[in-house]
Amino acid sequence: MADLEIRDLTVEADGAEILRGVTLDLDKGKTIALMGPNGSGKSTLAYAIAGHPAYDVTGGTMTWQGTVLNDLPPDERARLGVFLAMQYPVEVPGVSLTNFLRTAVNSVSEEDVSIREFMGNLRSEMAALGVDESFLQRSVNDGFSGGEKKRFEILQAALLKPALAVLDETDSGLDVDALKTVAEGVNRLQGPDLGVLIITHYTRILRYIKPDEVHVMFEGRLVASGGPELADELEDKGYENIKELTTTS
Repeated sequence: MADLEIRDLTVEADGAEILRGVTLDLDKGKTIALMGPNGSGKSTLAYAIAGHPAYDVTGGTMTWQGTVLNDLPPDERARLGVFLAMQYPVEVPGVSLTNFLRTAVNSVSEEDVSIREFMGNLRSEMAALGVDESFLQRSVNDGFSGGEKKRFEILQAALLKPALAVLDETDSGLDVDALKTVAEGVNRLQGPDLGVLIITHYTRILRYIKPDEVHVMFEGRLVASGGPELADELEDKGYENIKELTTTS
């Protein structure tokens, strides 16, 4: 039994079916890349795993370490170790970054983390991600650049220490330097206690984060699976012949 088991998942949004029978496994200690063109359903899968209320699971199951996620609210999924780094992180004016992070850490911890311990961990992770300490006085994502928002997503993951990290197009909008920094942050998180699902339609982040498996989604279905070489094939040929892709071992 895999840690994350998705079986025949169908999902609707605004009355339209987006996912059409997706089956996928992911174990802790592994990294999977989910690729595909825009509009193929990749982000829908991410939001369904996280429990976004706008996405209605109409069939199939999502199970995390034996617990069915389908009807659990997002906060309960987070307490089980499920984390989503969003493609478009939202701004929250008036909520300080420090208070937001400490509240999040305490909400998933069995006991409150002391201020001293929390601030020590926060400053350490910020330094590793190249986040200036002046950000401690700023509101969540308020006025942040694209690269700063993505760094903040990885900073949250570093502090929350999830067991499942779903990274929805974390590479979008990043220049080369920011991409390397974010990738290094993800690589530092990887280990036997974390499963990573990277969602992207470019291969550039996979130059820095090496997946164990690559899956391709098209029109709400997984149409191809393979190793890292599948990403290289997509880099060479693009998605024009995606319907002709066949699943490989």
